[in-house]
Amino acid sequence: MTTTAPAPKTSAELSHDPGFIQVENPSTGAVAGTVPNLDEAAVDALVAAARAAQPAWAELGFSGRARYLRSMQKWFIDNADLVAETIHRENGKSYDEAHIEVAYGVMASAFWARKAGSYLADERVRTRSPFVLGRKLVIRYAPAGVVGVIGPWNNPLLNNFGDVIPALAAGNAVILKPSEITPLTSVLMARMTSEIGLPADVFAVATGDGETGSALVERVDALMFTGSTRTGKKVAARCGERLIPVSLELGGKDPAIVLADADLDRAAHMTLFGAMHNSGQTCTSVERVLVEAPVYDEFVAKMQVAFESLRMGESTGLGTSDSGSLTFLPQLRTVTSHVQDAVRAGARALTGGAVREGAGRFFEPTLLVDVDEDMDCMTQETFGPTLPILKVADEEEAIRIANSTSFGLQASVYTKDKKRGQRVARRLHAGTVTINDVLANYFALELPMGGWKDSGLGARHGAEGIRKFTKRQSILVTNFPMKNELHTMPFNAGSQALMQKIVKVVYGRPRRTAR
Repeated sequence: MTTTAPAPKTSAELSHDPGFIQVENPSTGAVAGTVPNLDEAAVDALVAAARAAQPAWAELGFSGRARYLRSMQKWFIDNADLVAETIHRENGKSYDEAHIEVAYGVMASAFWARKAGSYLADERVRTRSPFVLGRKLVIRYAPAGVVGVIGPWNNPLLNNFGDVIPALAAGNAVILKPSEITPLTSVLMARMTSEIGLPADVFAVATGDGETGSALVERVDALMFTGSTRTGKKVAARCGERLIPVSLELGGKDPAIVLADADLDRAAHMTLFGAMHNSGQTCTSVERVLVEAPVYDEFVAKMQVAFESLRMGESTGLGTSDSGSLTFLPQLRTVTSHVQDAVRAGARALTGGAVREGAGRFFEPTLLVDVDEDMDCMTQETFGPTLPILKVADEEEAIRIANSTSFGLQASVYTKDKKRGQRVARRLHAGTVTINDVLANYFALELPMGGWKDSGLGARHGAEGIRKFTKRQSILVTNFPMKNELHTMPFNAGSQALMQKIVKVVYGRPRRTAR
C-alpha cells in the first residue's frame, strides 16, 4: 500500500492555522516566513532534552565552551550578509542597522569566550574574624541549569541571541523564545549552532506566541526577559512564585539634557542617532530632549535640518535608507496617538507627523516643539521615530523633569564641562548615563547596563551580565580541624569567657571610619 504525502499548505492556509505563525515583512507586507507555534508539550520536550544535555556541556569547562564561541564569532563574520538580510526581512530596519546587530554578535561571541572564565572563576574571600582563622573561604559560580531567554521584536539578534551567548558561556543549556513577530533570526541562530557543531540540545529555539513563553517560564531554572514593563511585571511575579532568578530589561523614556555650554553640533548629531536608531524602536532610544533656554532655538534649528535630511523608506542596500518601517502594527498606532495628542494640546510638528501612505508601516520622522512635560509624548514610551524637545530654565529643571517618569533605563548629558556632566549624571535616575555620547555604552561589554524603577532588574554585560545565569555557592574549608571548638557543645563557662574576651580585644575599640 502506498501513501501520498499531504500537499504543502498555502500561505493563506497557514495564516489561519493556529499551529503556525506567519511572519510578515513590515516594509512591504510580503510573507517573510512561517514558523511553528509550539504548545506546552513541545516546550516540555525541549526543556527535558536541554536538561539532559546540560551536564556534559558544563563539564567542558570555560576553555572547552570558548572554542564553540569562537566558532560562532567566525560564523557571524562569514555569514554577515545572510544574518543582516534575515533581520531586515522580518524587522524592517535598514541593512546598515541590521549589520550593527551582526557586529554585536561578533563582539559578544569574542568577549564572552575571553571573559567568562575570569568573571566566573572561584573567588578567595579574606576575613578578619578570629573565629575562622586557618580556614579557606571560597565563592564559586555554578551554572543555573536550563536558562530561558524571552526576547523582543525590535532587535532580533542583539536582544535575543545576545543573551544566549553569556548563558551558554556560563555552562547552561539555553532555550530562546523569540517574539512571534520576528522569530526568523532566532531560527537562523539554531541553524548556526548546528553548523558549528554545538552539542545537540544545548541550544534550542521555541517559536510561538505568549502561551509558548508562559510554558517556558514554568520550566526553566533562570530567565532573561526583554520587553514591555507590563509583561515584565507579570513574568517577574511568576518567577518570584517559582523562586527562580529573573533579569529584566523593560521600557524606557530616555532623556537627553543639552546644557547651555554644550557643543550643539555634537549634541544634535548624537541626539538624532539616539532618537532615530531603528526608527526609535529601541529601549534606550532618546525619547525626549530637555534644552537650556539660552541655546534652545539654535539647537531646535539644527535638529530640524537634521530631521529633514533623513531618508525614509525600504532599505535596498547599505546607505539607502535612514528611517525604516515600524515592525509592530500596534506600535504604529501608539506613535500616531502620541503625536496627535501632542498636536491637539498645542505642540507643533516641525517635520513629519503622519503615517506614510502606501505599502509598509512607515511613520514620518517627527520633530515636536512647544510640548509640555505632561503630554503623553513626554511621559509614556513612544518607541517610534519621534522626538519632542522641551525648553527648560536651567540644569535643576532639566534634572527634575528627566527624573519625573516611572522609567529609568538610560540618559545622556551634553556639556563641555566634564565635571558638570558627571555631577548631573549622578543625579539622574537612570541605570546608564552617557556624557557627550549616546548608545556607545552598549558596545562596551565590560560595562553593566540595566535599568532602575520600571525599566527593569539586573543587567547585561560585565560580571553581572553572566553571573545572573549562575548559582552562587560559598565553600568553607577547615584546613586544620581540631576535635572540638570553643563555640560548640557541650558549653562550658571557661570557653564562653574566653570567647567574650576575644571579642572585646578584637572589636572593643572601633576603628575610625575612612572618609
